Amino acid sequence: MARQSTPQTVVGKFIACINARDARGLVALCTPAHVFVDSLGSRLSDRASLERGWAGYFSLFPDYRIEVEGMMSDGDLVLLHGWAAATYSKTGRAWRIPAAWRALVAGELIAEWQVYADNKPVYEILGA
Repeated sequence: MARQSTPQTVVGKFIACINARDARGLVALCTPAHVFVDSLGSRLSDRASLERGWAGYFSLFPDYRIEVEGMMSDGDLVLLHGWAAATYSKTGRAWRIPAAWRALVAGELIAEWQVYADNKPVYEILGA
């Protein structure tokens, strides 16, 4: 009998898709009712919207990556901290900011992914 993945390994697969800029792979790892919550508290769900959102973000930041420094879990809840980094495709300006993530795992899928970060440096690069 195959052993079920741990919540940490499921999150690791999700992060691998993020770091590979694989929007389709990310969505495949999401539950049908998945909720993405950005650092401003905006929520996104529905697989088509999620795939468009991730693909759009990867278009803006083609080398976007998460660098995890620490991970802890309690049951299906996984908390991570580290860095998010990327280069803005239109100007070539790079950024790297401290960040944290909260993942709720449901079996082999991610039910919720929440980002905590101060995006002010990113907004300044975007000219927002």
